[in-house]
Amino acid sequence: MHNLNPKFSIITVTYNAEKVIENTILSIIEQTYHNIEYIIIDGASKDKTINIIEKYRPQIKTVVSEPDNGLYDAMNKGIALAKGDYLCFLNAGDCFHQNDTLKKIVSSLSTDTLPDIIYGETEIVNGQGTFLHRRRLSAPEKLTWKSFKHGMLVCHQAFFAKRSLVDPYDLRYLFSSDFDWCIRIMKKSKIIHNTHLVVIDYLEEGITTQHHKASLIERFRIMNKHYGLLSTIVQHMGFVLRSFNK
Repeated sequence: MHNLNPKFSIITVTYNAEKVIENTILSIIEQTYHNIEYIIIDGASKDKTINIIEKYRPQIKTVVSEPDNGLYDAMNKGIALAKGDYLCFLNAGDCFHQNDTLKKIVSSLSTDTLPDIIYGETEIVNGQGTFLHRRRLSAPEKLTWKSFKHGMLVCHQAFFAKRSLVDPYDLRYLFSSDFDWCIRIMKKSKIIHNTHLVVIDYLEEGITTQHHKASLIERFRIMNKHYGLLSTIVQHMGFVLRSFNK
């Protein structure tokens, strides 16, 4: 039996999320594993988001509510405040799969050394929390920084990084900075641990089409930066063929 008791810094970024924030908060404060700190970074919401957060304020370590320069700027604020061994970004609407998810994650760690990255699977759910389907890209058995040549195989929310390896998100990317962030951390990692667990219930929202195109262009730039132009072009030809064969 190991004696690992890592602390998880769970960071939720919100903006006008009154319809979905409560489920996210409950999924965190009801975890049976208690070595966590919960941080909420709100972009000065104009709806009832802050009222709902205040209801649970005693169980939340830090709440910041102020204007920001977008999602990744808010996430960088969360990184700066985090003190735990691992960072986990659970955005408004997303939830841990079960109340004992963190406990199961820690139980899955088999050695006395904390891995650099912990990851698992994601299920897509609707607004009622009902299972819709598994994520289209499933987590690979063995994850390395080269795995993301094939797309973002692990959902950002199901990717827990050691805080000591984490750098801020690159704010030049407006839609896909998490893709770049994960690759940069994996490049520095020696031990990457597959929990073989469904970790996250991800709320199906559907990225807007105008953002989708911009996001794809950013991903191409990120892949080119990390994997080289030729490899990136070959991969994208594969993506196009896959979309025709659906």
